[in-house]
This record gives sequence, C-alpha cells and structure tokens, in this order.
Amino acid sequence: MALLARSATSFGARGVTLTRMTRGRMALVGLAVVLALAVAALAAPSLPLGSPTAIGKDLALRAPTAAEPFGMDDLGRSVLSRVVHAYRISLAVAVGSVLLALVIGGCLGLVAGYAEGLPDQLIMRPLDVLMAFPAILLAIALMSVFGTGALLVSVALAVVYTPVVARVVRASVLATKIEVYVDGARALGATVPRVVLTHILPNAATPVLVQASVLMAIAILIEAALSFLGVGVRPPTPSLGLMLADGRGFMLQAPWMVVFPGVAIMLAVLGFNMLADGLRDWLDPQRARPGA
Repeated sequence: MALLARSATSFGARGVTLTRMTRGRMALVGLAVVLALAVAALAAPSLPLGSPTAIGKDLALRAPTAAEPFGMDDLGRSVLSRVVHAYRISLAVAVGSVLLALVIGGCLGLVAGYAEGLPDQLIMRPLDVLMAFPAILLAIALMSVFGTGALLVSVALAVVYTPVVARVVRASVLATKIEVYVDGARALGATVPRVVLTHILPNAATPVLVQASVLMAIAILIEAALSFLGVGVRPPTPSLGLMLADGRGFMLQAPWMVVFPGVAIMLAVLGFNMLADGLRDWLDPQRARPGA
C-alpha cells in the first residue's frame, strides 16, 4: 500500500509538472502569435503586399497562387493584403478599447473598492445597469446612435468593458486592502494616495492584466461582428468582418474569401486567450505552489 501511495504521489507530481510545462508552452505560443500579428500589422504598409483597396476586374475571384497565396476577392483585391491590413484595425480597436476601459473602469473600481459605503453604491449601481445588457447588443446600440468607424467602435467597446474592468478592480482592491502589509503601511503613517498607489494597486493588478487579455480577444470578435453587420468599420477600409460579409455570397465559387479571414480571426482570438492563460498561471502565486 505504501508503494502504491508513493507511486500515486509520484504520478500526481509528474502530472502537475506536465500540466505546468504545457501551460508554459501554450503561453509562449500565444505570446508569439500575438507578437507576430502585431509586427505584421505595424509593418503592413512597408510589406510587398500591394494595395488592399486596389481593384483589378481581370483578377476577380482568382484562386490562390504562389504570388497570391490567399487568392483574390470579387473585386480583384488581394485577400492576403486585406487580411494583413485588417489586423491593423482589429488590433487597434482591441488595444484602444481595453486601454480606455482600464483607465476609466480602473479608476472607478479603485475608488469604489477602497471607499466602500455610499461611494461604492453610487459608482457600481449604474455600472451594473450597463452590465445587464449583452455586450454585442449594447455595442450595436451605441454604434447605431453615434455612427460607424474604427474610433467609434473603440469607444463603444470601452463603454461595454468599463463595468467589467471596474468590477474586477473593485474585487481585487477589496481583497488586497485588508492584508497585513496594508495595515502596516497605515500604521506607519502612510497617506491614502501612497497606500493605494504603492501597496494596493500593484498587488491588485494581476487579475486586471489577465482580464485585459481576455477582453482584447473578445474585442476582436465584436469588431468583426459589428463590421459584418454593417455598423462597424466603413468600406473600403479592410476589416475581417467586412471581408466575411463580402465573401458570404461567393462561398461556393471562392471559398478562400471567407476561409482566410475566418482563420485570421481565429488565430488572433486564440493567441490572446492562450496569453491570458499564461499570464494567469505566471502571476498567480497560488498556482506557483507545489501543491497548487
């Protein structure tokens, strides 16, 4: 029985180690995917891809070739060039909306979590009303009121994400401000801004960073959905959602018009999700323990 127990313990330890190694590799793969897409998007104008909006009627619906591995769309535009340039819109919307939500929602959640009481109620109850609406429906409503465009998509998503970020920050602050080192800082005479900025905020940032990575993945999906529905980015600006909308009428004749934009969305979302999992395992001290 002792031998069986030792074997089971050894097998369990190997399983935990294997799981950590797998998660670590997945995080590295996710980071590599995100960095590769970001570099391609930033360098898109200088890459030898041609114009994403140049129309060539003689090249319409041409199948993938060595020169154009993603083929041509119904207007003779390079699908590869449009996909790479579309990443500029997708990543800009994802990063911009999440950063704006982090600034606004982070400040609101920080005040609500540290002050509690009446300030907490005044801040969180209106945000709860926003959270009652499905994200995609709220984004569509905002875009229908304020108009279309990448900037407005970013602002609309920031409005959608602000309650989520505020809730995560508030919960982290509530859990952190009762720690012993925070009480020690107060006992030594530290001011409230010093306690918040030096002791509470850095130690409450872990779940916020993980949530930000997840929100970026969701932002790419929502931006594509809004553009697909016609309330997102305006044509002829390259957008993965617009490419899917344009290609749905040619799925039998030219399936590459929807396959490659769809794969591009999948890669971006998968990369951010894998990065979020890696950040969670790396930054969470509970998961770093041998028995975690």
